[in-house]
Amino acid sequence: MSVTEVSVIGFKDNEVEGQRSALPADRVLAGAPEQVLWNHFQDRSKQMVSGVWDCSPGKWTADYSTKSEFCHILSGKVILADTAGKSQTFSSGDSFVIPSGFEGTWEVVEPVRKLYVIFQPN
Repeated sequence: MSVTEVSVIGFKDNEVEGQRSALPADRVLAGAPEQVLWNHFQDRSKQMVSGVWDCSPGKWTADYSTKSEFCHILSGKVILADTAGKSQTFSSGDSFVIPSGFEGTWEVVEPVRKLYVIFQPN
């Protein structure tokens, strides 16, 4: 029997290269949001990923039909609105979950940095 070592992954000590990208143009509703993503962890099944995300101001459509996301805002300000028009504002220090099935918009009002954990079942 072999033993596989599993280590805790601290984001501070786990240097990863940031992946810079623009959001797909067909999803953008306002501004020209650019994002940088530092994926610090992906589980073996590739169903869960976590890391740090930065984004410049803008607004785009959000479709969480196949995934759920936990977010903790480190800095900045965002507004999430569902298709019924109900909106919620989150800023530095706030945590929230976007459950699978959510459809609406993400709006970055002030440049934002967040911690995220996304779960997307196969």
